[in-house]
Amino acid sequence: MLVDFRITLLGALTAGTMAMAHGDVAPQPINTDVLPDVGEEWLTENPYRAEEVGEETWAAAIKIGDSGYNQNCARCHGLGAVSGGLAPDLRYLEAEEFGDEWYVERFQVGYTQNGITKMPAFGELLGQKAAWAIRTYIETRPDDGALDDYSDRLKEIRDELAGMSAGDDASALQAELSEIAGNIETASGAPVADSIAMRAANLLEGDTPEYAEAAEQLTIGLSAAN
Repeated sequence: MLVDFRITLLGALTAGTMAMAHGDVAPQPINTDVLPDVGEEWLTENPYRAEEVGEETWAAAIKIGDSGYNQNCARCHGLGAVSGGLAPDLRYLEAEEFGDEWYVERFQVGYTQNGITKMPAFGELLGQKAAWAIRTYIETRPDDGALDDYSDRLKEIRDELAGMSAGDDASALQAELSEIAGNIETASGAPVADSIAMRAANLLEGDTPEYAEAAEQLTIGLSAAN
């Protein structure tokens, strides 16, 4: 269930434990060349959602945002956007107008409290395309416990994939993973989650399914969930 991010945010921003700032970390550049231009004026709504740009560009935004987030944001907001309590858990920032407006303002200008930089201003350094790519990644993160009902079956699928070799038919497993992916809920309320099931299913598409890579994706994701 989507929590009231505004209450969570207020508590986190005023907590004394947030003294561990990342203002001393130099932002890392992000290559966003494959993403559509969004103009110079900063938008107030995410332009890279699937219904706006299509599934392929949306998936590219998630991939770029994943890398950009983990280079620039994970130190305070947690790996995979799972906060350890020192900063707001951005997974629960609503995937709608309020969430977009809050996010882009904070990304642009940062956050300072009592003269201490708790979050640097990323706007001019990373640019708007990077901002929305990271936003797309964050808002598609699965909710806590979203994989619990499927973890045992995902482990079985992982083991099956690990034992496959070139020429083996993984179409049934790909279809099952896609079905599971469609049932995973996001924390933000976004309609589709960037889950390990979805990533593994994508690796099995096409004429040359990547069995080992899909199994590894499941292994990493299941370990993180635990």
